Amino acid sequence: MGRNSLKQIREQLLMSKAELARKAGVSPLTIDRIESGKDCRMETKRKIILALGYSLDEKDKIFGEDD
Repeated sequence: MGRNSLKQIREQLLMSKAELARKAGVSPLTIDRIESGKDCRMETKRKIILALGYSLDEKDKIFGEDD
């Protein structure tokens, strides 16, 4: 997979990886992996979207188009 805007959006919100991880209930390593282009489970994406303050309808702004 690859291109997502997670790092850019997180930095625009002045949020650290650790802070986002804590809000989303995932590990900072998970955030790091996703930012470097690795894929993740749908549930993890949902947690991150909500932790960033986005609605689930806006998932494509963060994770791009799915399949």
